Amino acid sequence: MSARRLVMLLALVGLSAYMYLRPAGSANPPREFGGSTMGTTWRVVLGEYRSEASPDALQRGMDWLQRDVDSLLRDVNAIMSTYDSASELSRLNASSRLDSVPVSAELARVLRQSLDVYEASGGRFDVTVGPLVDAWGFGPVARPDGAPGDAVLDSLRAFVGSDKLRLGAGFVQKLHPAVRIDLSAIAKGYGVDRVSDLLLARGFANHLVEIGGELRARGRNARGAPFRVGIEEPDPDAVRVRLAVELDDRALASSGNYRNFYEQDGVRYVHTLDPVTARPVQHRLLAVSVLHAECALADAWATALMAAGPERAWTLAQDNTLDVLLLVDGGDGTVRERMTPGFEAAVRRLSQ
Repeated sequence: MSARRLVMLLALVGLSAYMYLRPAGSANPPREFGGSTMGTTWRVVLGEYRSEASPDALQRGMDWLQRDVDSLLRDVNAIMSTYDSASELSRLNASSRLDSVPVSAELARVLRQSLDVYEASGGRFDVTVGPLVDAWGFGPVARPDGAPGDAVLDSLRAFVGSDKLRLGAGFVQKLHPAVRIDLSAIAKGYGVDRVSDLLLARGFANHLVEIGGELRARGRNARGAPFRVGIEEPDPDAVRVRLAVELDDRALASSGNYRNFYEQDGVRYVHTLDPVTARPVQHRLLAVSVLHAECALADAWATALMAAGPERAWTLAQDNTLDVLLLVDGGDGTVRERMTPGFEAAVRRLSQ
């Protein structure tokens, strides 16, 4: 599969970070496989490895590995999906209990990561923001005829806010019965981490994992070099790669505001909401990419920084030692790049 085909394949599901791969040119070319999960797609690319198995035996091994990854992701979905009414998270959301509710270790871990980013970002990452998303017309319910007024937003604030959750050792407590948790801004990244851990445990130390545009690489590609992925141009009318990034045992997650929006009464409303103001953001930050050791945290921070806006996002990145790229509307038809030294060190322009 050519680099162009990989870019286009991932573009079909609306991603902002793309695989950018070149032909392996080795005796053992990379094995790629994937499937569907969490309303999007997943993909694994295996890098450097040696095998004495026959081609048929090697293919059977890859088939088994694919089934194992599918099974793992079904388990993650059965815990964290808000679309499956039988999932652990859906059952927690449906409960009106105000006492402590036991939760699985996996759900507790993701909630802990979510609350940590909520606190570190000054509330810009908030897994209880779902009712606001619905009110502004970006959820599964029908878009409202007009923007919600202050009275509506004030009423929703009574049960929106991660400060209305308490997390203990193996339990969670809602402080309002209507609190609803949505992990869509961190669950894909967590799934990437889990798949990467599975591959490592099975002896595949060199691999790239992608779910819905969130990625994590370990080791080297088939050429013995770091895996390279691309970040797209923030253009709502075209799909093209702006720059490439080398993932040297790191994860990459991106978030953008340049495609998912609507206009009403002459006002543009983007899908990113600032939980602090309860309104769609109005700043010039078009897209954010975050490099991190864990994909779950890269995923969460990309959302938080996108909500914060260009100046606040830069400050948060400095305060939390994050390696980030900010793509900012220059106001004259240009896009301005602002990146931390750690991110810049990983950038490879497409001519390189």
